[in-house]
Formats: sequence, C-alpha cells, structure tokens
Amino acid sequence: MALTLSKQQSISLEKTAGSSLSSISLGLGWDPVKAGFLGKMLGGGNDIDLDASCILLNSDLQKIDLVWFRQLKSQDGSIKHSGDNRTGDGDGDDETIHVDLQRLPATVKHLVFTVNSFTGQNFEKVENAYCRIVNAGNNKELARFNLSEKGGHTGIVMASLTRQNGDWEFKAIGQTTNGKTADDLVNLAVQALR
Repeated sequence: MALTLSKQQSISLEKTAGSSLSSISLGLGWDPVKAGFLGKMLGGGNDIDLDASCILLNSDLQKIDLVWFRQLKSQDGSIKHSGDNRTGDGDGDDETIHVDLQRLPATVKHLVFTVNSFTGQNFEKVENAYCRIVNAGNNKELARFNLSEKGGHTGIVMASLTRQNGDWEFKAIGQTTNGKTADDLVNLAVQALR
C-alpha cells in the first residue's frame, strides 16, 4: 500500500519498494473545479492546463537539464515526459514523467518535480491534484502527495528525488509559487533543497 506524504516528509524509495529500483514514474493528476450553470456563464469550468516538469541538478545544485513540455526527453535519454495534457480531463494521471534510474548520469544528484499553470490559471480553479511515485518495474504506487492547497499561486515545487548512497530519497515539498514555466521555478527548486 502506498504512503500518503505530508509536506517536508521523506521516504527511502528502495525501503518502501522492498527492493532496488531500476525505474520510476512520477504521475501528476488534477481536475478543473466543477462550475455550476452560473459559474459557466461567468467563465468558470474551463479546462486547466497544468504542466509537470523535472529539473535535473548536480551536487552543487546547478541545473544540468530540464524535462518539460518544450523538451520531452532529457539530453541523455534517461527521463521521458508523456506529453502535454491541456485539460485535466479523465481519471488517473494526466501527465507522467518516466525516469530510468540506472541510465541517469552519475553527475545527477537531485531531480526536482514541479507543476505550473502555463495559462496562468491559479490553484483556486484546480481540485483533486496529486503527484505520485510509481515503481515502473511492477506498476505499484510507492508514495502519493496531495497538492490540495488552494490559493492564487500558479505553480508548486512538488517533490524531489535525491541520490543517497545508492538509494533514492523521495521528499514531498509542496512549496507554492508563481511562474508560467519550469524555467521560472529553477531558483525556488534549488532553495527547496537547501
């Protein structure tokens, strides 16, 4: 059974999985807030375009690469993005980032996962948002972090994976911010790791 994490809570992915991991996926899911008839007349109930991204950092917290809707694959090919979902419609994960942990270059110490609203819609218009880590080898969910904080923010530094002695530590961060793209969130991602 997967763990539901709170802000700033960390777990060892390998201990949680019960074995070594070769690849994981981060799934992001959300729904637009349902608007009633009057809300729709006033412009509510529109699709919500959230974007999951992965920032790759070295041990000095310098950006090595960025996987997002404008670059769906890391330069070394170890991380792949499922593509841009512009609505949030349907059940399950709306966007997925696949990480081949064995192919990640040794220089990559941290992966920071972010979400932002490219269209500028804030999280007052989002419900049921979450991110989750899945063992890609057996498709079992290891951990989930609910992104339920409402507000005027347009982005969240969701979580990080940090390489520690051959293991990966997953940390739920949940730092709200404003920014239209993952590029806007790099400095905040670095601050969240300090």
